[in-house]
Amino acid sequence: MNAALSEDTAGWPPEQTVFAVPTIELRVLPGEHPVRLRHLDAIEANWDQEIAANPMLYDGRMVLQHRMSIDPSGITGEAYVVPFSTFLWWRKQMGQGTGMHVFAYPVIASSDGALIAIRMGEHTANPGSVYFAAGSLDEHDIFDGRCDVDRNMAREVSEETGLDLGEAVPEGGYHGVCSGRTVTLFRVFRFARTAEELVAAIERHMVETDDQEISAAVTIRSADPAAQPYHGAMPRILTWFFEERS
Repeated sequence: MNAALSEDTAGWPPEQTVFAVPTIELRVLPGEHPVRLRHLDAIEANWDQEIAANPMLYDGRMVLQHRMSIDPSGITGEAYVVPFSTFLWWRKQMGQGTGMHVFAYPVIASSDGALIAIRMGEHTANPGSVYFAAGSLDEHDIFDGRCDVDRNMAREVSEETGLDLGEAVPEGGYHGVCSGRTVTLFRVFRFARTAEELVAAIERHMVETDDQEISAAVTIRSADPAAQPYHGAMPRILTWFFEERS
């Protein structure tokens, strides 16, 4: 049974440790996130600075966790839907205070042993960063008051790369990595196509897509953390994939 939900991270696994996640239950509550209620003036001032620097940013609505528990049975959370501007302010606080972020990575593996990631475009909130095609949980991923992580991953991969996760074979279940007040969930999806074939398919999708968030597809064949400007938990997940998993 999951431990009691909490606003702090005291019971979380050690940072940068890969752990199994048997179950995921992320409930979404009505109303405003306490972070937004407490810091609205600062959030709005920061948003003015963000869009002055990058007018292409869009203040869409996404899910930000409020309380969570992580134990051997899985992850449970309670969250609110917030404007993206709230998240941008929150992440600048280095995760201090309250609020938590759950992010899901679909680890796309090719038939010849490589991993396929993307490089984000210069107009995005993470310009030039390399990570697996993914995006924050948002209103499109909420069903019956809960976040559907599988749907989130399939949607983001389809939108950004044109690939269909339904064509891939999942390898094992979910795992997680904690860093600060962020939890990155990930699962391996093995495609029957080679890395070259997957990259070519993504490049065709980039030509056909009007609203393009990515600037390139990236083939990864080692855990070298300096090979690319990796974002977030990428280096830890690459080490697990190439060097640690059985």
